[in-house]
Amino acid sequence: MTTISERFQVLRQRQQCALIPFITAGDPDLDTTAEALRILDRNGADFIELGVPYSDPLADGPVIQAAATRALQKGTKLEQVLEIVADVSPSLQAPIILFTYYNPILHRGIKSFLATIAAVGVRGLVVPDLPLEEAEELITTAASFNIEVILLVAPTSSQDRIEAIASQSQGFIYLVSVTGVTGIRSQIQDRVQHLVTDLRKVTDKPIGVGFGISGPEQARQVKEWGADAVIVGSAFVKRLAEGSPAAGLQAIEELSKELKQAIAPALEPVGSAR
Repeated sequence: MTTISERFQVLRQRQQCALIPFITAGDPDLDTTAEALRILDRNGADFIELGVPYSDPLADGPVIQAAATRALQKGTKLEQVLEIVADVSPSLQAPIILFTYYNPILHRGIKSFLATIAAVGVRGLVVPDLPLEEAEELITTAASFNIEVILLVAPTSSQDRIEAIASQSQGFIYLVSVTGVTGIRSQIQDRVQHLVTDLRKVTDKPIGVGFGISGPEQARQVKEWGADAVIVGSAFVKRLAEGSPAAGLQAIEELSKELKQAIAPALEPVGSAR
């Protein structure tokens, strides 16, 4: 199964910016989650970030918090989420990145948790409340299961901390575009461009930008600033939750296509020199 790093190598060779949609498992229900994974995979997703619903999601804004609450109220458990991944992942081209808070990992035990998610086909892990200073054991153990732990760089991070996170993050570096929680915003701040530039000075690892990207224009802007991946969460979660499950699935299919088209390489003019 393709790793995150391997997939990024292929995308870089093709000069393609990756699209990474995020959805919350179990919202509106687990069957819809399974179908959403398939639809995103068929319609432009290069990786898919799957959020495990959690009762105290500190890094998430109101849209994703509400989705997690609905999923938990319907009884969604980690075991059910992993059953969905086990069933769907063999048919997907896009590697699945699991987004979870640290408490469920500690509750199961680091090695046991990683063995379990690796067995069902998870390829990456984002743990937003795990500080760099406490990440070494998880990163080292995850590597033995061929799982890459992706660390987050905040806009407020010092240069020294940026360098430290960049050196430890696996797969790619998750650059948070705003100070605060996830959510839909009308504009992406210009300082993201400077943050991407600062990261480029200290690492050649891929850089994914997330938090606040909601539409094609923002995605295109982030790509032009030099990002290797555009991460979109609340916009997908919001559309999937609106109306019937069928309407939600159609809405995320359309959004995925629009975003992918916005960051696709420009076509060369007919007759251009090669």
